This record gives sequence, structure tokens and C-alpha cells, in this order.
Amino acid sequence: MVNMGAPRRPSVWGRWLATLGPGLIVMLADNDAGSVITAAQSGHEWGYRLLLLQVLLVPLLFVVQELAVRLGLANGKGFSELILERFGRGWAWLFVAALVSSCLGALVTQFSGLVGIGQLYGLPAWFSVAWLVVLVLAMVLTGSYHGVERVALLFGLFGLAFLMVAWRAHPVGGQVWRQMGDMPMGNGRYLYLLAANLGTSVMPWTVFYQQSALINKGLSLRDLPAARWDTLFGALVCQLLAAAVLVAAAATAGASQGSAFDSVGDIAQAFTHTLGASWGQEVFALGLGGAAMVATVVICLSLAWAVGEASGRRHALADHPRQAPRLQLPLVLLLLVAGGLVVSGMNLVDLSITTGVVNALLLPVLLGFLYRLARTELPPALRLRGAYGALVGCMFVIAATVGVVAGVLGLVT
Repeated sequence: MVNMGAPRRPSVWGRWLATLGPGLIVMLADNDAGSVITAAQSGHEWGYRLLLLQVLLVPLLFVVQELAVRLGLANGKGFSELILERFGRGWAWLFVAALVSSCLGALVTQFSGLVGIGQLYGLPAWFSVAWLVVLVLAMVLTGSYHGVERVALLFGLFGLAFLMVAWRAHPVGGQVWRQMGDMPMGNGRYLYLLAANLGTSVMPWTVFYQQSALINKGLSLRDLPAARWDTLFGALVCQLLAAAVLVAAAATAGASQGSAFDSVGDIAQAFTHTLGASWGQEVFALGLGGAAMVATVVICLSLAWAVGEASGRRHALADHPRQAPRLQLPLVLLLLVAGGLVVSGMNLVDLSITTGVVNALLLPVLLGFLYRLARTELPPALRLRGAYGALVGCMFVIAATVGVVAGVLGLVT
């Protein structure tokens, strides 16, 4: 007789499908409003000369996030929690302080993009900010992690609209190949945008989010293969979208060295040349708005989880956020401060690019901690060592050096 009450074990495909989400979400969030604005400015000013960088960032993105996956699934602990245990409370809070500055800049960037979209439709900045704060808090504080994940995925998929824009821009193949190999490393403005592109791709909060999201989703080491594929697919999608924005801007505006976008509206107008005034604005609004919304959710969760872990208290969003009231205060404060800065009238495009440069300057700290934890806090079979460990170490040193040198030279020249 068949026992109808016995629980059914999930199939292999069922577990793989259940694992998908954190890697794709974090990479969709990685292609946030700051990335879109930076990529558009890069294409506008330098044509396709920063396109090769978008390709080279794919392996770096995958390696960084895959190490976060290993650490989360092997230890069942978030990034802050591991730093707290391995290096002590002082280092943990120092890293959280760096994360707060990165998250604040990133939130200002997301709000900048969303406020800019609102202004395209005649909405005042204060109204857009107030609506966004309420919406984000409603999503993050009134639903489980699984519910937040589904909403974030829905928002993030709107970013695929940029692929259509790049396709319709009809870039000239010969010009693309010629300019990709022309990288004027002696130009300060070029280096500044190079650092900004690097800093809007590899960001501290993406590592915090993916590692904690895997734990909150209840995954274990047996889910590692699927989580790796999820991460690889997310990295490819992220950089494909960034490249699409750059290509679209380069094809429509050309290399306008010395000329820069002054507002989100300027970027939107450049895209209307490709799809027409009506369709161009709608597609741009969907793409930028979707990217900014999913990034806002990810940033808020990353900070809340990191603060909880550094204080020695586990996050509880896996069940319901109201069971973890300690997550709410830093989240609310960060949203209010970011909204206030955006409403103050600062140049939103410049602020978004500067945020990317700041993230590039933080790369030695982020990559240094990640590399050390991957060499000491993993089981022997998963530990970063041997030839692959040396290769990852070289990759991290190069990325951190390029980020700092390009950022500093870009700032001073």
C-alpha cells in the first residue's frame, strides 16, 4: 500500500530551480542605476573604448560572487559574521562602516535614477522619494525573503529592455572593434570612468547580499553546483546589460569627448533617438527603473543583515522581517538620508559616477577580506589554494590596483 502521507522528496531539477534566485538577483542589482548611468556616460564620452572592460569584468564578477557562495553554503554564516569570528569585533564594525558608506552612495544613486525618471513625467523629486521609501519598506519589512526575491526578480527583468535599445541602435562593427582596442590610459577622465565602471560592477553590498541570501533561503552545500550556475548566469547577464547600455549610448551619441550628460533626462533623450520619442522614453524608464528598484531592495537587505551579523545577532528574515525588528532601524535611516541627499538638488549624474569611483577605492579592503576568508574559513575540499588560489590572488591584486590607481589619477587630473 502506498503511504499517501509520506513527504515527497524534491527532484534534482526541483532543487536546482529552488536554488536559482540569489545569484541572478544580485547581478541584476549589480547592473543598477549607477551602472546604467556610468555605462551611458562612458559610451557618450568615449564611444566603445570602455566596452572591452565590460567583457573583462565577467570572470572577476563570477569569482568574487562564487567565493561568497562557497563561504555561505559551507559555513552557514554571513560575511560580517565570518569577519567577526575570524578578525574580531573591531574589524567587523570597520567593514560594516565601509559598507554603510558604499550602501549610502548606492542608494543615493538608485534614488537619483528613479527621481530622474519621475521628472520625465513631471513628478517632483520629493514626491518620487516619498513614494519610493514607502514602497521599499513595504516590500522588505512586510514579506518573507522568498516574497522579496520574487518581487526583486520581477523588477530586475525590466533591465532587459536595454538589449532592445542596443540592437536598434545599429552599431557599426568596424568602428566597435577599432575603438575597443584604443584605450587612452594617459587621459584622466578616461581613467576616472574606468574606475567608475569597475566600482559599479564589484561592490561590497553584492557580496554581503548573496552570502546572506543563500542562508536565508535555507540552502546547503549540496546546492553548490546549482548556486554556481546561478551566479555565472547572473554575471553574464549583468555585463551584457552594461555593455548594451554603453553600445546604445556610443551608437547614438558617438564619442563626444569633453561633453557629458548633465542629468538623467539627457541620457533618456539620447535613447529616444533610437526608438523614437515615445517608445524611447518608456523603454529607458522601464530599464533604469527596474534596475534601480531591485538594487534598492538588495542594498537595504545587505546592510540590515550585515549590521545584525556584526552585532553578533543572527538575522531572521527567512521567516518574517517583523521577527527581526533590529533590521528595521538602520534600513529606515539609510533610506531617509539617501532620499534627503537626492532632494537637496545635487548633480545626480556626477554623484552616481563618483559613487562608483569610491567603490573602486574600497576594492583592496573587500577583495583582501574575501581572499583571506576563502583561504582559511572553508573545508579543505573547497578552500582557495593551489594554482587556482594563486590565479585568483593575481586577479584580485590587479583589480584592486587598477581600481585605486585609476580612481586616484582620475580624481587628481
